[in-house]
Amino acid sequence: MFNQVTIIGVGLIGGSLGLALRRRSLARRVVGVDKNPENLRLARESGAVHEATFDAAEAVAGSELVILATPVGETLSVLARLKSHLSPGTVVTDVGSTKAVVCARAAEIMPPQVWFVGGHPMAGSEYTGMAGADPYLFENAFYIITPLPDTPPPAIERVRSLAAGVGAKVVEMTPAEHDQAVAAVSHLPHLVAVALVNTLVDLPGGEDFLPLGAGGFRDTTRVAAGNPLMWRDIFLTNTPAVAGMLAVFRRQLDQLEEVIKNGDGEKILALLERASRVRKKIPARMRGYLGAMYEIVVGVPDRPGMIAKIAGLLGDAGINISDIEILRVREGEGGSIRLAFATATEQDEAANILRQAGYQVVKR
Repeated sequence: MFNQVTIIGVGLIGGSLGLALRRRSLARRVVGVDKNPENLRLARESGAVHEATFDAAEAVAGSELVILATPVGETLSVLARLKSHLSPGTVVTDVGSTKAVVCARAAEIMPPQVWFVGGHPMAGSEYTGMAGADPYLFENAFYIITPLPDTPPPAIERVRSLAAGVGAKVVEMTPAEHDQAVAAVSHLPHLVAVALVNTLVDLPGGEDFLPLGAGGFRDTTRVAAGNPLMWRDIFLTNTPAVAGMLAVFRRQLDQLEEVIKNGDGEKILALLERASRVRKKIPARMRGYLGAMYEIVVGVPDRPGMIAKIAGLLGDAGINISDIEILRVREGEGGSIRLAFATATEQDEAANILRQAGYQVVKR
């Protein structure tokens, strides 16, 4: 248990960490800092923190762990302002989406006997601010930590225990590995979504086409609705990796353009089939640091409460659902839901329980 944890920024992520720390009794005292009075009020009233304050310098004094839950563009400036107030032995971590620049500069800023360990909880919500905070936000989510080579093991363990303590799956990577990975699976998809939306609205009368956008367009472009200022800072602090991924993606577009212009049906089909094969593997039984996932797809009628009923059947049997996704829904016809489990045994048991309850189930 931590004696004191200070969270700088009690928005969605910081507030959720506070709620999770207190719900699991991981800290004797949680202090929240924010420049937004409403966030501080909600943090105090919801029980996310024991104490809420505007004074970051006072709040970090004596803390074993300081969490910088600020926008990535503000992390280093906040750290620079606080460095003279940090106590020897303190470990500082962040929650930002880019790591190489932040970790390298943070190491230069840190005073003696104070260590920085980068952190990135891969969790989020369509909600923002303390009002959207959720104590269960990190359960079964991946929480990447990015220590530097000279970071003492006890400092790494402090951040690892935070991540594991709030229910996340801890993954350790170098800052460079992290930035390359998120550039591929998060930052590039966001830019693609932005480009798709802007391509549509740049067409003559393009905005009139928006109501015609089917599920595919909506799903592919959903992330483009994210916070523009936050994403600007992400791209500016991960420029080399993002630029590299854009170059790779541009070559893919060039290849698609060439085979379509040439009317090369065989190559078009080969590219489509390759993408289809790979996509169907996500996240089913993917090995490596992401671990294995065992999936079933359940057909459901179009009736209120069906997801709750399925979850209840499995919960009553002690089966934990690691991930859930609504795949297809047609009004009046129902649809299908993907459920993922940590073990093959849970997959088999879930499939049997739901089949006995009359559901159509396919294992993947």
